[in-house]
Amino acid sequence: MDVQEFNRRIMARIRGLMESHKLVERGEHVAVALSGGKDSVLTLHVLADLREELDFELTAITVDEGIKGYRGEGVLAARENAHIRSVELIEKSFRDEFNFELDDVLEGFRSPCIPCGVFRRWILNRTAREIGASKIATGHNMDDEVQSFIMSLARGDVRKFSKFGPKLKRIHPAMVPRIKPLWSTPEEDVRLWAELNDVKFHSAPCPYSSRSMRAGIRDFLNRIESESPGIKERIMKSLTVTFQSLVEDYGIGECSVCGEPASGIKCKACEFLEIIEEADH
Repeated sequence: MDVQEFNRRIMARIRGLMESHKLVERGEHVAVALSGGKDSVLTLHVLADLREELDFELTAITVDEGIKGYRGEGVLAARENAHIRSVELIEKSFRDEFNFELDDVLEGFRSPCIPCGVFRRWILNRTAREIGASKIATGHNMDDEVQSFIMSLARGDVRKFSKFGPKLKRIHPAMVPRIKPLWSTPEEDVRLWAELNDVKFHSAPCPYSSRSMRAGIRDFLNRIESESPGIKERIMKSLTVTFQSLVEDYGIGECSVCGEPASGIKCKACEFLEIIEEADH
């Protein structure tokens, strides 16, 4: 495979998406959610390539959830890639923010992924806001987006449909909008990019991932993709046409405990902190 041609093709696809959807405007400050995995690492490299030309500031944020034998390698990969691209890396952790690690607070939740996602998003949003970031760039690729949509469909969670798309609107002054530069890029292309360019990334799967609904949906989609190549992309196009006009119209206020954005009286992070506190007593 011609590495230069592959790089040109994948970068052209990402850049085309960024330009067509105006993911980044001149003068903005973008915070990359950098886990150290292949997707977030590619997102970092793409934005680092474009920051001078498009004239925006770039910072990376990594969150250590506290998963023994797993997260350490991801943090090291995040540090190395941020250093290579001369991007400031802000390191946060569940331990520093909440005084516990994910491994310690699994009781009371049907899947570790539920509290993990809630607390990680809480930290990312607050940190991005504190540093003055106007956008948070995540590494969600095309496969992730299709999986997320089907999960929401299976759960009947219509509120999540508004989160479909490469650019999310600001629905509350304290909530930093998300952008997804890899939204139209297949996961396999991301992996190939990292391997062909000898980029260090954390490749081990999370030890808790097999216990989530996403794992089953991912395996199902991969199976039908192998039987009918291109089906993921066709699903993505269908979803784009069908749900492109959906917007979040649910009221968002402030959490009565921490003051962060919340759709109810309390945000999910504070609700989960109460569950954890009750389990400890």
